[in-house]
Amino acid sequence: MTRILPTQFVYLFGVAGLAIIGVTLWAWGQPLICTCGEVKLWVGSVFDGGNSQHIADWYTMSHILHGVLIAMIGRLFFPKLAFASLLWIAISTGIFWELIEHTDLVLNAFRTTTINVGYHGDSVLNAVADYVWMLGGFLTAYALRTPLVFAMIAALELSAAFIARDSLALSTLMLFYPLDAVENWQQEINPNKV
Repeated sequence: MTRILPTQFVYLFGVAGLAIIGVTLWAWGQPLICTCGEVKLWVGSVFDGGNSQHIADWYTMSHILHGVLIAMIGRLFFPKLAFASLLWIAISTGIFWELIEHTDLVLNAFRTTTINVGYHGDSVLNAVADYVWMLGGFLTAYALRTPLVFAMIAALELSAAFIARDSLALSTLMLFYPLDAVENWQQEINPNKV
């Protein structure tokens, strides 16, 4: 195993990631919790005003998948890379995404090209929870055998795509190459559709 970083340092960095995300987003003006004043474990509709404001929602699947993919890519393409090094990559990309996702450039792109028309960003609670979910996905995938990881990827993507009509693949597609057919299909379940 190729060891680049001390494991204890990586664990401390992982915990620090919670503060880095939370404090930065709070300083940028994101609400600590949903502006509705409640904290919910799950929000089941991507069109709900509490989406991306509570602990988990359909986009949680994408964050779990982020961690799963890092573990899988590490396993397949960098088999000699030590656990601590892969975990450092997961932590770094998790922190980076939660911050870059809340820049005007990315927020505007999501608003104009994806199902998230009125998206104003995550609450601090949701962003920190997304980071924790991502780490959970990484740790789970790292511990599982490769066929189970592929099954996990398929289950996460397919359930999000067919139930919520959005997933990591669909969000990425619509962000970079918006298709009217996909948008129309996604909007079919929108209770707010006029």
